[in-house]
Amino acid sequence: MYTIFKKELRYFFSNATGYIVIGLFLLVTGLFLWVIPGSYNILDSGYAQVDGLFMLAPWLFMFLCPAITMRLFAEEKQNRTWDLLQTAPIPRYKIVLGKYFSSWLLGIIALLPCSLYYFSVSRIAEPIGNIDGGAFWGAYIGLIFLIGINTSIGVFASSLTRNQIVAFIIALLLCFILFYGFDLISSFFTSGETVTTIQAFGFHAHYKSISRGIVDSRDIIYFLSVSAIFLLLTTKQIDKN
Repeated sequence: MYTIFKKELRYFFSNATGYIVIGLFLLVTGLFLWVIPGSYNILDSGYAQVDGLFMLAPWLFMFLCPAITMRLFAEEKQNRTWDLLQTAPIPRYKIVLGKYFSSWLLGIIALLPCSLYYFSVSRIAEPIGNIDGGAFWGAYIGLIFLIGINTSIGVFASSLTRNQIVAFIIALLLCFILFYGFDLISSFFTSGETVTTIQAFGFHAHYKSISRGIVDSRDIIYFLSVSAIFLLLTTKQIDKN
């Protein structure tokens, strides 16, 4: 597994892929948070908070995670290297985990520089340091889990096809449906209990829960369980090939 992990991580940073992913994410978040006027802009909000980052980042990772993962299995199949990898004395689940963890780490690396926003806003706040650290770091942890769950979906989508664009589209649609789809479905109901139950199936409700600064074990179990399900589905899928 570690060999696959290193191979994939080396691939990301031996060409433009890793740098483009990280650069695009930081460029877009920087523009929306500091330059472009609107609801995401920190200076326009008038408060010492970085809520715009945590509203914007889930939508960006909905695109970036599929972009990172779309080549993992699709490219192997397209280049005929998958047949060679299959003959290696490595269990299939270790191949899946190696590719998954390398992609998750790349997403986390893209997110890491955003922690500087916390210290920047803390310095410009009045008085200095007047910022809700619990809410920031809770939402930050939520984003890490969200990257992980989106990555597991992307890995699964890549195992379904040899076409990278198709893998990207499948992953994007699944990420959107599981993040926001249950919120849309719940809007057709008026009972508060029914709405809460339906929303609990989606990523958004659990991400919002962690974003309040309270890291609930139920939310963590949800993210890890759904990620594990998609990785298991990926392992089953590549067993068929």
